[in-house]
Amino acid sequence: MGVTWESVVVRGVPARVFRPSNGRDEWLVWAHGGSWIRGSVEGWHEPCADLAVRSGCTVVSVEYRLAPRHPHPAALTDVLTIMDWASTQSGRVAVGGDSAGGTIAACAALTWRDLGRSLTAQVLAYPPFDPECRAGSYSLGTFPAKSDMQAAWRLYRANGPGDAYSTPFDAHDLSGLPPAVLGIGSLDPVCDDVHDYAERLRAAGITVEMRVFPGLPHGVFLQPGANPLRDWLGSALRDLTAIKETS
Repeated sequence: MGVTWESVVVRGVPARVFRPSNGRDEWLVWAHGGSWIRGSVEGWHEPCADLAVRSGCTVVSVEYRLAPRHPHPAALTDVLTIMDWASTQSGRVAVGGDSAGGTIAACAALTWRDLGRSLTAQVLAYPPFDPECRAGSYSLGTFPAKSDMQAAWRLYRANGPGDAYSTPFDAHDLSGLPPAVLGIGSLDPVCDDVHDYAERLRAAGITVEMRVFPGLPHGVFLQPGANPLRDWLGSALRDLTAIKETS
């Protein structure tokens, strides 16, 4: 596949680092999906390795703590720890994730902004953003079920929203965020959340590259073989960071 990998532990947070042979000085910290209650770097090994090749970025997959044993903000804290470490390895760091990991990544981007630190991009595959799941697309009847998503949110936010971001919909101001690369399938129940986030970002003056894949469901990031979502995320990140390198 043209990629090497190693396991690291940074201040108690395990992660897996994927370095593509065609790599450049760009790191992408990735948070896996799994409704905040499941998932692992092992389960996301192949797609993260593939994304490293497609994007040309060193991808760091974070083994963040899971709810319900570790509710919010544990996962966010772990992702921020790896982002901080990645920033010592490269001056160009992006953050991303799929599904629940995309939610964490978007919140990490907000936290980074509040700390006065910069990212090259936020790369999000079908992230849910509304704990109440009120948008019309949640009635599509496809995976994940609305009731399951609501239950996952309750477990994740068992301590309440708190002071740390648990969803970017908590934020009153989205200005100053990095450009966003957003990918979503048309049959995904979280589709409307992603459209809503894109509109809010654009209203705040943030560059958004978004693609809706007709007929694709939730979870396609994990599908083996030919993968149009991962292909597009990788190429969009390449293009976006190439523009930033020359600007």
